[in-house]
Amino acid sequence: MSDGEHFLSGGPNNHPACHRTAKSHVDAQSVENFRRKLKYFFMSPCQKYRARGRKPWKMMLQILKIAIITFQLVSFGLSNEMMVTFKEGNIVAFKHFFLKNYQDRNKDYALYTKHEVHDHILYIINRYLHLQDLTVDNHAFERIDDVFTPLSVCQELYRHANILPVNETFDIDPHVETGTSSFIIITQLYNLMLISRLLAVNIYLKVKAINLQTVHYKELPDCYDFAINIKFDNHAHSGKIKITLRSDVQIKVCKDWNVSGSTDLHYQLIVLFDCVVICSCLLSLILCTRSVYKGVLLQFEYITFASIYHNKRVCWSERMEFINGWYILIIISDTLTIAGSVLKICIQSKELTNYDVCSILLGTATMLVWTGVMRYFSFFQKYYILILTLQAALPNVIRFSFCAVMIFLSYCFCGWIVLGPHHENFRSFNTVANCLFSMINGDEIYSTFTKIRDKNDLVWMFSRMYIYTFVPLFTFMILSLFIALFTDTYETIKVSRFSSAATTAAVVQEIASRCFDFLCKLAITML
Repeated sequence: MSDGEHFLSGGPNNHPACHRTAKSHVDAQSVENFRRKLKYFFMSPCQKYRARGRKPWKMMLQILKIAIITFQLVSFGLSNEMMVTFKEGNIVAFKHFFLKNYQDRNKDYALYTKHEVHDHILYIINRYLHLQDLTVDNHAFERIDDVFTPLSVCQELYRHANILPVNETFDIDPHVETGTSSFIIITQLYNLMLISRLLAVNIYLKVKAINLQTVHYKELPDCYDFAINIKFDNHAHSGKIKITLRSDVQIKVCKDWNVSGSTDLHYQLIVLFDCVVICSCLLSLILCTRSVYKGVLLQFEYITFASIYHNKRVCWSERMEFINGWYILIIISDTLTIAGSVLKICIQSKELTNYDVCSILLGTATMLVWTGVMRYFSFFQKYYILILTLQAALPNVIRFSFCAVMIFLSYCFCGWIVLGPHHENFRSFNTVANCLFSMINGDEIYSTFTKIRDKNDLVWMFSRMYIYTFVPLFTFMILSLFIALFTDTYETIKVSRFSSAATTAAVVQEIASRCFDFLCKLAITML
């Protein structure tokens, strides 16, 4: 065989080696590209700018959003404050106008005789009939189709009741009958006021008003409908009839209005600013959604890479490193801001009057916007220690809280049943929980002790045992252990110097940086 034939015969045998060399070169190049993609994904905005000259548009946009959304919230808050002030001022005025001899310091406004009940009902009726002549504000009756809405008196009575305390006997039918009348004859009031059967008397009336103070701030006034309920409560049958005044407020757009010398310039500027906020949040929403989508795609690519080249199954903690929770927070914030801004424009144009819904949307959005800026502190580990501490301590805090809540609920139920009849702070389960939570923080301790001083000896001794065990247990032990969980976590993080090898994100980046060297060695071995 000649040298030429030997060369030709050896060609096919050398082809697999050449193929392996070419394949290893291709794999090494693809791994290098993937490593760079991973490294670039986990870079901070400043690092991306130094690496490729990419300007941190999202970071600058979030800083801009903080300024404009906060200004928008302050502007709406001032308008909302005028609305709340007007509502509260009217409720106080109604109490002084309709309740006889009412004073602001009267926390427990009550009546004790039949004559007082009769006299107060007549007083309310008389004041309502002369409302527009006596009030100092712009109050008026409600009128529907040129007919004024009358005052209504509704009584709640037992169907039958014959109570004779002197004989210690009673005969009662607990079914409640309700009777409502728009016109009350004075001579029938005594017949209707059957105190032995009476549960409650509810007086309903409606008053209209206009909030004119907004004109000074170049805003159009709103019209208010006050549905007032004055209740004479005799459910306890203790000889004390409590009187309460409540008012449900409905804000409406005024049908016809005219403000002399006013222009639409102020309104147009406000709407324009709200549109700028909407556009900024919409742009932020698109950018953050795109980043989340790219992170999901890179997650699937990393799972395939780890399975092929490392025969490794990626756990959920590593997968979640590709899903940036801060972007999710910003997306929620942008959605709430857009919805709140649209609603605010409708309120400014007097198409809607949903102040409460708009306040919740804008308030929550502003809170999330300010919280979302913490993402950029994560690139400076010394400033990010609060989030790291909360994140590391959260599992232990949740486990500890379950045990603490069980003990807290046991004290709540016990205090409600035993001390409820003897102490106003323990009358309902809700007030018990509020009182005990205040005691944990050092409040309400002295008043809780003193208000139960004159009770019987058994209850007095139990109350002392109850409070003396609760305060040390929660204030000195449980609360201290709760704080110790965060302190211990903080010290651990501080000592570790924010070691990147201890986080799952560092594991992903470490694999990305080593995979190229591994495959290069593999290619050399195959050669």
